[in-house]
Amino acid sequence: MPEDALSILQTAKKPAYPINEPLRDYLVKFGREAELPVTYKDLTGFSEGAPLRDAAGRDTLWESVIYPREQMTTLHHGLKQIYALMQAEGSVSVMDHLYVDRIDYCTFGNSHPFRIRIVNAYNDNFDHFYVKKADASRVYGLELEHLLSPNRLHFLTSGNTLVEEHIAGIPGDIFIKRWLDDQNVSSVRLAKELVKFNERCFARLLGDMRAYNFVVVLVPDFEGVQVRIRAMDFDQQSYNGRMRFYLPQFFKDNLALVNYCQKRLNDQTARQYQREEQALMFRRAETGRVRIGALLSAMEHSEISTPEKIGQLGAELAEHHQHAAFGQLHSMGALVRESLALVAGKFAAHSGHTGPNPFVAEAPPNPIQR
Repeated sequence: MPEDALSILQTAKKPAYPINEPLRDYLVKFGREAELPVTYKDLTGFSEGAPLRDAAGRDTLWESVIYPREQMTTLHHGLKQIYALMQAEGSVSVMDHLYVDRIDYCTFGNSHPFRIRIVNAYNDNFDHFYVKKADASRVYGLELEHLLSPNRLHFLTSGNTLVEEHIAGIPGDIFIKRWLDDQNVSSVRLAKELVKFNERCFARLLGDMRAYNFVVVLVPDFEGVQVRIRAMDFDQQSYNGRMRFYLPQFFKDNLALVNYCQKRLNDQTARQYQREEQALMFRRAETGRVRIGALLSAMEHSEISTPEKIGQLGAELAEHHQHAAFGQLHSMGALVRESLALVAGKFAAHSGHTGPNPFVAEAPPNPIQR
């Protein structure tokens, strides 16, 4: 890979795009919209905060916040209700032994999230979830991840509030420093997952997957350790106009992982893993054809980028894939659909699959002639 291709790609601050009517209808239909007892705005009323440091005393860029005493009881009860909605479909029986241990606030990045730490009083086990300002880009990113990746995601929206579960794992930048050469991690399994992750991000146009925006999950197995790589930040879903922004391999932060793969995989094996991931996305889409179709339809009618960026990305994708249709599209949603349809077409060509492409929009029925 040429050295200049690995230059740092700067991420300009992305505006938040509101959830429009087509997306809201989708969220209601598929159970993502709920009446929440606490909103993002409610959490902004904290009275003071203190910097939160890690075990080594380093600043985490989060601060623990405190609320007026008269608000605390109501807030904590509402946050436990939200956790019950996320994890137990609203069953209040899970709330009795839970308490809110801490509310953290972060001014780093675009979303300015609140992180809620929930603790089980019986055994001190803890969990986290996040409360953020709703952003259509992020919602599309979360839902595409849920439908097309190996990972299921729990999140809810309510008006201008978005609630997300915590995605557990080792942040990619920390994994590179501390785990990349660990003998317990199979080098081939890790390289395979990196190729498949790169393919997933590019196919559905999830951008900015530099090392600190994904996690590595290690699961002990009867023969070694299984590896999975998961995106954890969906702010840059289909916003940027540069094609390379959607390929994790081109970020300088990920250079150590690129070199790692190049030493362990030849081109033929890498292509095999790409095709495996294409096949998996195809099968997931076939299983959820109605839902993925509804999501892409809403996305095609949502403003989540600028005409200039859409035009630039369409032109670059058209040149890369030698597929002129990209250059004729006028929304990021349409580009995502075309990209996924192209991936599905490649799978069908290699496998001999003759069924309909699950990403192609079905034509409306012909009117009855009288």
